[in-house]
Amino acid sequence: MSDIIKISNYIKPFRKTIRIEGDKSLSIRWALMASQAKGKSTCYNLLKSEDIISTLNCLKKLGIKVKIKKDKCEIYGNGLNSFNLKEKITLDAGNSGTLARLLPGLLVHSKKKIIIKGDKSLSKRDFYRIVKPLEKFGASLKTKKGKLPMTIEGTKFPKPITYFEKKGSAQCKSCIMFAALNTKGTTTIKAKKSRDHSELLFKYLNLPIKVIKTKKHDIIKLNGKKKVRPFNYRIPSDISSSAFFIVLTVLSNKSSLVIKSVNINPTRIGILKILKKMNVNFIIKNTKVLNGEKIGDLHIFSSQSLRPINCPTNFNTAAIDEFLLIFLIAARANGISTFKNLSELNQKESPRLKWGSKLLNKIGIKNIITSDSIKIFGNPNLIVKKKIVIKDFDKDHRVFMTSVIAALTFGGNWKIYDKNSIKTSFPSFLRKIKDLGANIN
Repeated sequence: MSDIIKISNYIKPFRKTIRIEGDKSLSIRWALMASQAKGKSTCYNLLKSEDIISTLNCLKKLGIKVKIKKDKCEIYGNGLNSFNLKEKITLDAGNSGTLARLLPGLLVHSKKKIIIKGDKSLSKRDFYRIVKPLEKFGASLKTKKGKLPMTIEGTKFPKPITYFEKKGSAQCKSCIMFAALNTKGTTTIKAKKSRDHSELLFKYLNLPIKVIKTKKHDIIKLNGKKKVRPFNYRIPSDISSSAFFIVLTVLSNKSSLVIKSVNINPTRIGILKILKKMNVNFIIKNTKVLNGEKIGDLHIFSSQSLRPINCPTNFNTAAIDEFLLIFLIAARANGISTFKNLSELNQKESPRLKWGSKLLNKIGIKNIITSDSIKIFGNPNLIVKKKIVIKDFDKDHRVFMTSVIAALTFGGNWKIYDKNSIKTSFPSFLRKIKDLGANIN
């Protein structure tokens, strides 16, 4: 079967209500935490993507019993520090940075050497950010110049630490939190603002955590070695996956869309805050709290007269996975948009800031890029009529899906490679796009 798709027609106007699969960040965190509980934990609406399959396979290799059923997943944990460690275990994280950076936190107690590897894309990403704090706990880690594969050997007596997380990396912060879970005493993290899914999960499970919020940082204090109770968990729809359909609707003609039960955690909705400033028309209804996470129904409408933005950098962390899509909105805006302090974008599955610039160049939008910023000269009257080929993007799922949205809303004849890249995070993406009326070959 071909791994290439072709698009040569705009999507027709649509008015639909849809549901998006479960949040990827929460799916991985649920599985890892359930492995530390004593007994059966059950999850509903778990995302069934390659990243989650990699997570479950790693847990199975560590001796955790996992049952996947049609509408739920069950994990039978054996309690804290209860992995069944065999000699020469190699854990394959696939493409998942979240898995590869969080799981080592649960291995600071491991008595045997464990190797963590990933695919070609993941093996290019930075792992120094978790090596330093885990070494402070007492673990021994070896990497390939800060990259995977990584070998970790735990310590019999991990020590609680105090650590300043400066990057705004929720993965680094969460890794430390999972390490603290298995460590006697109080661990303190001063963390630059980032996603707080792990903190909310710890609170939901009544684990001893205290979070003090300041303007730029969160101070997190964790007391370790407290038993984790088995728990049931329902995962809301992923805002990052929903973002593709939000932007598709905004840029399409005479269309509207309702996306049900989306995770609107305040640390994840940077895209909504940015789009509101750019005059995008949307409403959030039926808000409530589910397992500590805020959720709601998103009502999105086609938007005319999009405004350019000098994007506040304090929105960056909460929108880091959505900037490729935000750049498309800026391409349609009437004026010049500026985005700064985005060097972290180039630490993703591909150098996404560079790819954002490449994509804009391909559709005829002038932009100026530096190592950590981009200036976009929007054109509300842009119509693409040429042939465009998208390939060699390190199989980055977000580059693929963003290209699909651009093809359906800006016009042109597109050939986009590596459609199987979506299996890492959003396997049903193309089917859902076609359900809205898109003509994709």
